[in-house]
Amino acid sequence: MSGTRYEAITWERMAEALAGHLDDPAADGSWLKVGIDGPPAAPGDRLAGLLAEALRGRGRAVHLVGTGGFLRPASLRYEYGKQDPDAYYSGWTDTGALWREVFGPLEPDGSGRVLPDLWDPVRDRATRSPYVTLPPGGVLVLHGPFLLGHWFPFDLSVHLRLSPAALARRTEQSWTLPAFARYEAEVDPAGTADVVVRADDPRHPAWTGLGR
Repeated sequence: MSGTRYEAITWERMAEALAGHLDDPAADGSWLKVGIDGPPAAPGDRLAGLLAEALRGRGRAVHLVGTGGFLRPASLRYEYGKQDPDAYYSGWTDTGALWREVFGPLEPDGSGRVLPDLWDPVRDRATRSPYVTLPPGGVLVLHGPFLLGHWFPFDLSVHLRLSPAALARRTEQSWTLPAFARYEAEVDPAGTADVVVRADDPRHPAWTGLGR
């Protein structure tokens, strides 16, 4: 990514630009799916919230989902210990449930009935949240780490990139760092995403724009 050109931008302007890109009047009424990928040290949840707000301001229905609500039970997450980076990388998020409860209902013949979350990791029990119906033409915004390695059918993917030094400095759980190194090596999220955001300093983001 050494040759990638980044442009300074605010989070608010970025969200408005993404919303404008997604707000296509020629859309056929099908659901749009957006992935905002990045480690917990990056403000992916903030960008997702701003994007949802910008889309709603344009009259679009939005369903916001965080992967933190689709973690597996503790007995599965901690099968190999509470600080196993390989388990964190490939075994913490219930990707099958995301396919079944979030992406499946938004297929062309789907019902639009999406589950907002499945598991409460603090209480370690099912949330039992009611389904939410996203009307045709609505937008799903999914945010969390390691999103780009599962073939999720995103119409637009955004990767929040931190340099190794910034990631190490801002990550509270340092034992997870090998998982992010593995993600970089196996998936190349900055080369895979439609949009890349440099977020070393969360106060001063820069991005590749929408035309790369």
